[in-house]
Amino acid sequence: MLPYITRKLLLAIPLLWGVITLIFFLLQASPGDATDRFFNPETPPEVRQMVEAKWGLDQPVHVQYLRMLKNLLSGDFGRSIAQERPVFDIIGEALPNTLILSMITLVMIFGVGVLLGIIQAVKQYSFTDNVLTVVSLFFYSMPGFWLALMLVLLFSLKLEWLPAAGMMDAVEYDYMTRSEQIIDRLKHLLLPGVALGIAFSAGIARYMRSSMLEVIHQDYIRTARAKGLSERKVIYKHALRNSLLPIVTLMGLQLRVVFSGSVLIEIIFAWPGMGRVILSAIFTQDTPLIIACFFVYTLLTVFGNLIADVTYSLVDPRIRLS
Repeated sequence: MLPYITRKLLLAIPLLWGVITLIFFLLQASPGDATDRFFNPETPPEVRQMVEAKWGLDQPVHVQYLRMLKNLLSGDFGRSIAQERPVFDIIGEALPNTLILSMITLVMIFGVGVLLGIIQAVKQYSFTDNVLTVVSLFFYSMPGFWLALMLVLLFSLKLEWLPAAGMMDAVEYDYMTRSEQIIDRLKHLLLPGVALGIAFSAGIARYMRSSMLEVIHQDYIRTARAKGLSERKVIYKHALRNSLLPIVTLMGLQLRVVFSGSVLIEIIFAWPGMGRVILSAIFTQDTPLIIACFFVYTLLTVFGNLIADVTYSLVDPRIRLS
């Protein structure tokens, strides 16, 4: 397995290079740059030249491109033009918050989705199956941002059960006990996690139902039942493991989708994560920060696919990664 992982990581290098190169030249082709925010129509030309020279924007495009590659190879993303801070510090503050939200969402996606899919398959064509099918399709077709707004309207503004924004209570958090702080964090996580994950859970439930139905009609499942095993043991010990194979394949893809889908959710819930950082960077045309964000997103996608491949081989011992 180690040679396979090494080969996958090496193949990720040209992918990262291609994505970064494409983003860089697209930004170069777009009008304006991040220094425009410092100027007005009355700004003297020499001031503009001085600011552009400070950030190296007066140099030829190929020189800027080579400097960017050199910085990335040395692990230095440069400085944000708009915020005038090291890009590494900005991403270091935002990325853990997005990872927390994404991990909670992934747990909900696969936990709820797999459980609902099993229930639907075991109770095929029953009233429960029909109701869950309608509910799943309803949430699967619902725009995530609209659901997020409705959750805020209902649970935060109307019922006042849950907070609508941020990661914590900005006023009282420092005065809470450790257990109260954990509860406060979970309350702030609940609404964005549900808004981000409920549609994906509905999709996973549909995949799981189809996969489980295919497996429970196999000969070895009938043999297990003929031996007198309980239905619970047949489903959870024999059928579930093979039913998870297509779901595991989706895991790496879902990680990328969750990250991309978190942008709007983070804006709606004022969550201080990568979504807000990349949106702000795009609006300000902050080239170093945009490139660093896409670098991180691409890297996470590669690792997501790698985790899915490795997990696939662990679930099905017949598969060997070489």
